[in-house]
Amino acid sequence: MMASSDVDTRGEGSLFSDQNPSEMDALCPSPPGPSRPQRHYERIGGRAGTSFCQTLIHLLKGNIGTGLLGLPLAVKNAGLVLGPVSLLCMGLVAIHCMRLLVKCSHHLSAKMNRPSLNYGEAVQYGMENVSWLRRHSVWGKQTVNLFLIITQLGFCCVYFVFLSDNIKQVVEAANATTFNCHINNTNQTQILVPSFDSRLYMLCFLPFIILLVFTPDLKYLAPLSLVANLVMTASLILIYFYSLTNITYPINLPAVGRLKDYPLFFGTAVFAFEGIGVVLPLENKMQRPQTFIPVLYVGMGIITFLYISLGTIGYMCFKEHIGGSITLNLPNCWTYQAVKLLYCFGIFITFALQFYVPAEILIPPFVARVSERWEKVVDLLLRSFLVIFTCALAILIPELDLVISLVGSISSSFLALIFPPILQILTFYTEGLSPLVILKNIVISVFGLVGFVTGTYIAIEQIITRNIKHEGDVSTYLVQ
Repeated sequence: MMASSDVDTRGEGSLFSDQNPSEMDALCPSPPGPSRPQRHYERIGGRAGTSFCQTLIHLLKGNIGTGLLGLPLAVKNAGLVLGPVSLLCMGLVAIHCMRLLVKCSHHLSAKMNRPSLNYGEAVQYGMENVSWLRRHSVWGKQTVNLFLIITQLGFCCVYFVFLSDNIKQVVEAANATTFNCHINNTNQTQILVPSFDSRLYMLCFLPFIILLVFTPDLKYLAPLSLVANLVMTASLILIYFYSLTNITYPINLPAVGRLKDYPLFFGTAVFAFEGIGVVLPLENKMQRPQTFIPVLYVGMGIITFLYISLGTIGYMCFKEHIGGSITLNLPNCWTYQAVKLLYCFGIFITFALQFYVPAEILIPPFVARVSERWEKVVDLLLRSFLVIFTCALAILIPELDLVISLVGSISSSFLALIFPPILQILTFYTEGLSPLVILKNIVISVFGLVGFVTGTYIAIEQIITRNIKHEGDVSTYLVQ
């Protein structure tokens, strides 16, 4: 999952004053020619830009990641009936909010005589429509950039936990892993040789990830990114196959989960659907931007179907034993252990892509303040510090399901659900909106805000509870 914005720039003294770069800029750079403000032909269907199919592939790539693998547990938290229904509703609301963002961007682009806007600029210019907000409009852009940074660094924390949990399980089950996928009747990976704590696995990954983010230009990672996408796709196909062929009957699962667990469902679901950051960069780079809305509907329709189907099938297959990632439930045979390893490779490469956005927002202002001789050194040191920071956060919260829910509740809810409806009200403030539209937007934003508050509270409470339980288990073990 990618949350990103558009245009690569250097810092000018403020961490949040510049336009954001995106993975799309790095791996799919704009064609040569005039600078973006002069490339009006990109907005009216000229030759340059990406095609319908290319944009659709990028949209799918930007929305499918670790969040998808956590949805079976999300369905468990909501219930076998309420979970899929809630995912469908969440998908419809997310698509609607993406549509609102594109609509507002088009309107503000024409009004400001700009060929394209990114998310932060759209919010900034939207606030300028309201006289009493105009003097503070830059805060809107800074706020969006802040949540983009929180979201992307949150994704990086999730990746650390995902990598450590899956590799740890493969290592611990190595002695029991066979080539016969039917020998394990429990459908669960059997841990026979416990190894060290998952936090130590994170530290083992740390130097390799630091070297990965030292890559000077993401275009050098494009071939590896392509391979990562292919192996992740193959892994998903195998996960679907295993889950579908191992559902046992009768299925005695609760139709509705506990009310206390529903906020955890919300956090995981909004984490999975938080691909709104790639919407404007993709639309801005299309050969025919006017065809983006059909791309959005087709792409998000496919994504919503994948989310609902895997979430439901995964829960039906593994029932109450479902883990924070469905990969953790796959059995002891090399076919499915290879699935974990391949998906880990894909996530490892994707780390650099997710890291790119916050790094290019935060680092250039510091580099601009040092002499040219020290620019490279400062750049590498800051990149190392940011990776160490995300690793430290992951070590503090080594619970995959709770990290996903916490990141989704804190930041993704704002970007995906709260800001877009407010932006529409601001954008068309002087032109008049019907009371029903205003009411609808307020309801969506309040829903996102309630999800943010309750999801964050429950996730933090569960983190504290599990840490206390873990410390108690350790103390008992030491006494024995």
